[in-house]
Amino acid sequence: MIPPTQQRLGPLLGLVMMLQQLGSQAVAGASYFLSEVPDYQWHAGCFGTATGNLIGFWDRHGFSDFYKGPTNNGLAPLNSNGSNAGINALWASKKGVDGRPKDKPGHMDDYYIDYEDPSPDPYESLRREEHAPDCIGDFIGLNQDKWRALNQECDGNIDGYSFVFWDYSGARRLNFTPNSDEGEPIQDIQSGLRAWADFCGYAAESFTQLSDFNPGVPPHAGFSFEDLKAEIDSGYPVLLFMQDFTQYSRTVGARDNANPAIHGMLAYGYTISDEGTPFVRYRTSWASGNFNFSAWDSANWTPEGILKLPLRGVIGFHPKPKITSVVRTPQGLQLRWHAPRSILVNESENHSKQVQSFILERAFSLNDPHFEPVGNPTTDLETVIPFNADPESYFRVRVKTH
Repeated sequence: MIPPTQQRLGPLLGLVMMLQQLGSQAVAGASYFLSEVPDYQWHAGCFGTATGNLIGFWDRHGFSDFYKGPTNNGLAPLNSNGSNAGINALWASKKGVDGRPKDKPGHMDDYYIDYEDPSPDPYESLRREEHAPDCIGDFIGLNQDKWRALNQECDGNIDGYSFVFWDYSGARRLNFTPNSDEGEPIQDIQSGLRAWADFCGYAAESFTQLSDFNPGVPPHAGFSFEDLKAEIDSGYPVLLFMQDFTQYSRTVGARDNANPAIHGMLAYGYTISDEGTPFVRYRTSWASGNFNFSAWDSANWTPEGILKLPLRGVIGFHPKPKITSVVRTPQGLQLRWHAPRSILVNESENHSKQVQSFILERAFSLNDPHFEPVGNPTTDLETVIPFNADPESYFRVRVKTH
């Protein structure tokens, strides 16, 4: 979870060089990845950074309202270097940063002191109210020490950490929101991502699932490499939750039952070697570049010398289409929308394609809705159809993956 220091970069660079060689050897088998995936430096938590990479990807691929700050003229940049550092506010807002007023505390001011610091959150120590949630970290529970007995595993969250409620059977948990004993929602990563999408004006689905090689998962259950391929081929990056299979809590300083060591990364591709060995391609959350692969197995994935953690499970996130405008023009009725618009690169054959196309559908009543396609499928985020003089029409956009 901790960002690599200068002293740790030696082993990391050595591993990257090895994986570059692996990548060039593996391309002859099959190698696919999604293009324009941000690679941000670690900031205020690995899952803050990993979800920043995820949401930054979607801001660049069809959902431009996910980031509205001034950095890079409002388009999530591909890195957080230099003048792009303000993108950190996407997941960890701070007063005076990325256009935020200097007298308006944000996530960093209210929750964060230092990595693995178990001290009370600053807003509590200062006896002030929390700011209203306005960044990804606020919604996923990042750095917020508010909850006890999370899924009966640990208390959380200390600085740098966040949590997921897993289905221990290995089944996929779709659109789950955990509740406390008092019935109040608990913020975890999957439910927080949906809440963040809603805050930005979008609807989304999310899921969590333990890996199929997790020793606690029954045979033929859990998230498999074929599942990963299906997500990537459909244009959806997947969050990777790294955690020791046997450690659910630990002591940090004088704090017992604190979050265990974890790390968050973002899978955005896969490679199958000539020998048939499956590899995952991912962003490390340390801005490590484009050549980071791990075999799909229960071994330690994170770079040797920094962290030694296997893949416990995954978090999937699917933002849904949203019609943004309907305008009558001389040519007809113009409709525009936001929707997933991913580019899948076939590295083996050196070509790429847009994965999703869109079908506009219309119904004339919502009492007994019967939606029918209008016009032809398109890969654009808009279309013009003949104007219909019917008193009421209801439209939706359906995503087709190919």
